[in-house]
Amino acid sequence: MKRLVFSVLCSAILISNNAISAQQESIDRVLTLDEVIEIAKEQSLMALMARHSFRSSYWEYRTHVASFRPGLVMNATLPSLNNSRQLVEQPDGSERFETKSNMRTSVNMRMTQNVGLTGGNVFISTSMQRIDNFNADPGVTPPVSYLAYPVTIGFEQPINGYNPFKWEKKIEPLKFEEAKLAYINTIEQVNQRAVNYFFDLALAQINLEIALKNYANTDTLFQIARGRYQLGTIAENELLQMELSYLNAGTALNEATIDLQLRQSRLRSFLGFNEKVNIQLILPRLIPDIELSYDEALARAKANNPDVIEFQRRLLEAEQSVAQAKAQKGLNADLYAELGLSQFAEQFRSAYQNPENSQMVSVGLRVPIVDWGLGKGRYRMAQSAEEVIKTDVAQSIIDFDENVFLQVMQFNLQDDQVEIAAKADTIADLRYEVTKQRFLIGKIDVLDLNVALEEKDVARRGFVQSLRNYWDYYYNLRRLTLYDWESGRKLNEDFDVLLLQ
Repeated sequence: MKRLVFSVLCSAILISNNAISAQQESIDRVLTLDEVIEIAKEQSLMALMARHSFRSSYWEYRTHVASFRPGLVMNATLPSLNNSRQLVEQPDGSERFETKSNMRTSVNMRMTQNVGLTGGNVFISTSMQRIDNFNADPGVTPPVSYLAYPVTIGFEQPINGYNPFKWEKKIEPLKFEEAKLAYINTIEQVNQRAVNYFFDLALAQINLEIALKNYANTDTLFQIARGRYQLGTIAENELLQMELSYLNAGTALNEATIDLQLRQSRLRSFLGFNEKVNIQLILPRLIPDIELSYDEALARAKANNPDVIEFQRRLLEAEQSVAQAKAQKGLNADLYAELGLSQFAEQFRSAYQNPENSQMVSVGLRVPIVDWGLGKGRYRMAQSAEEVIKTDVAQSIIDFDENVFLQVMQFNLQDDQVEIAAKADTIADLRYEVTKQRFLIGKIDVLDLNVALEEKDVARRGFVQSLRNYWDYYYNLRRLTLYDWESGRKLNEDFDVLLLQ
């Protein structure tokens, strides 16, 4: 028996020490709504993913810009050795196997420039080739020879009416602008989600506060009711009703405690905190006095929202597909031409002396003779797809305008809702205190007390919900318009700093 008591005491001491250590290791953070939003923008996973997505779009645009700048490339073979037996045709037309043993070395420098106006490209190059014949016949084949192209200028031009560079210059800047606005839009989504998580936890804190207060009140009232029952001043059913309220208050307290831990864990995870951080929230009691105009909100949305640029981009991409399909169904031709100087010699320096002209021109044609309507079908499909996209974009624009209208109308009602909910919370709390005092002196029964208690709790939760609705609608409008209505400025971002982070 002594050993059992000793073990229990040791276990209790150990558990107590662990609890004290856990409390000492935990970090308390008291946060306002603005602080939660700022932390979410800096270190939430959603914000980090938005930054990486923008960087990807940035480098995609940089690739597009680089494609219209001159490019210099060096190609070299250092060296290519061949020592094999091959079938060789003789001067008299006969053939025999001979052993070839040679080494080829070549260097080529080529500068190219895409031409956006025509869809082709021009180039200028210089090159040198050397051949070492290891089994050359003296006096017949030189052991070493050089072929030099000091300078060659040429161009390549497709001749089919489709210029991919022209469409890239129209579409790629739109895509990059869309990416910048989409990043700001995503950050506003982070803000809106932070608002939701904030008020989830705030409501859980309010619920726990209500549950603790109700548990204490019902415990006191139940003890009073037991004394009155023993004196015979109340009936048994009223005592049982008070006991039931007391038990329900205990259940509500347990549920509120668990819900608080769950909501805190979700906010903690969203903000990138570890499990040692204990968050306490401060409700924003004051709201800004903002009255929005639908026309102004719609104008801001159409000027700033990435969806509007997406509509333009989709229409351009559809036109591009039609132009490409139209070009491919008919005559396709490619023109290649180059003009330069060349010389060959047995000495390196001699290969650059007295160079001769070198020209090359080629025209390639592709003419569909019988394709069973394949090209025409692709062209018609592209036209149909373009019409579908035009219809979808037109409907999306209508839906976009309606969404802005509904959001503005809803937001303009929220300040009144917050004011009404605040008054209702104050009145319901006062009514409950009055009702409780009247119950204590025996003027009303327990049913009236429970009704007043329920109305008080509903009014308190309603006030928190009205605050949540206000800020949710506000940040949703910020996301739609990319405009800070509180400070009166367009939302922006220092993208140069963002790329360096």
